[in-house]
Amino acid sequence: MLDRNHCLALDAEDPLRAFREEFVLPEGVVYLVGNSLGALPRGTSERVRRTVEDEWGDRLVGGWNQAGWYEMPLRLGDRLAPLIGAGPGQVVVGNTTSIAIFQALAAALRLRQDRRVIVSDASNFPTDHYVAQGLARLLGGYEVRDVSEGRFDDAAAVLLSEVDYRTGARRDVPAVTAAVQAAGALMIWDLCHSVGALQVDVSQADFAVGCTYKYLNAGPGAPAFLYVNPRHHGTAENVLSGWHGHAEPFAFEAGYRPAEGVRRFAVSTPHIVSFAALDAALDVWERVPMDQVRAKSKALTSLFVDLVGDALELVSPADAEERGSQVSFRHPDGYPVMRALIDRGVHGDFRAPDVLRFGFAPLYIRYADVYDAAATLREVLDKELWRDERYAQRLAVT
Repeated sequence: MLDRNHCLALDAEDPLRAFREEFVLPEGVVYLVGNSLGALPRGTSERVRRTVEDEWGDRLVGGWNQAGWYEMPLRLGDRLAPLIGAGPGQVVVGNTTSIAIFQALAAALRLRQDRRVIVSDASNFPTDHYVAQGLARLLGGYEVRDVSEGRFDDAAAVLLSEVDYRTGARRDVPAVTAAVQAAGALMIWDLCHSVGALQVDVSQADFAVGCTYKYLNAGPGAPAFLYVNPRHHGTAENVLSGWHGHAEPFAFEAGYRPAEGVRRFAVSTPHIVSFAALDAALDVWERVPMDQVRAKSKALTSLFVDLVGDALELVSPADAEERGSQVSFRHPDGYPVMRALIDRGVHGDFRAPDVLRFGFAPLYIRYADVYDAAATLREVLDKELWRDERYAQRLAVT
């Protein structure tokens, strides 16, 4: 088995090692929850302070023009676009992932009105499936079919995650997109568990959505994003026809006229303080070589799998090419095991009914951190430290 000195040597040779210094990380903590909430970039506090004190405090309502607040949904969309293989004018930032999914799915159904089937995945992150079910009920006459049936021939839209939130299994985006479109359906990708962790390219998809608070490190409650393929810019309809998606919001017309391009998918007033935190996070990402991120992600996750060995049942794909940047294991008492682990400075999370998740953010996780996490996990299991009765009590957020 690899020793810690070997991991320290890997850290010394890591081409991404300098990025760790750009994040605030508590002393004595190995933070393996970047797939749920990313760490705080050091530049964020100053950027948010400037927004609150200098822009809002000094300019008041003038901030919409003088500080560029009004243009932030499109400006940040253009900054984020390269991370998902998109171009300028194809991504709008704002609202939440659930709202973006509703927008994309509703727009796709409007574009395929002769079909009455939505294909989703029962193992998708719940909000994806819930939104699909809710929209089907709202419209009436729609069937939500599980992707396991493998049929797209009568589907209007297919909504899938690139990386499974529980297992970390990764789908082949180009192959699935091609198959769905060849069957006449529209493809919508959820990128929440992939953007910022691997090289993403949804340029051939019809729509894509994602959050910015996981691997992108934009903070709790950070805005979501929505990608609309340019071929749909003139025909896709935003059913949430809010003020900010109007062609001329400040004409205050009684009727709705959609804006040109992806701007029509803006809905309401952007949450400027949260946008400022995303803006600061993107300052980091504009300097990150994504091929190096992916290479390190595969190395980190493979190392963790090797070090944990047969101490737990592996749920994630064994082949690094087939998983995102997380590793999941199964244990019948997974919740108290995770609580005991967190108490000892190794932070992962738990997903019902029995999955322990560990997310590896390559910009700030070191090989030595992986070694320490695996050693602590094995100690918790070998000594059965998780049997302490206090760990059985479920917290609100697991």
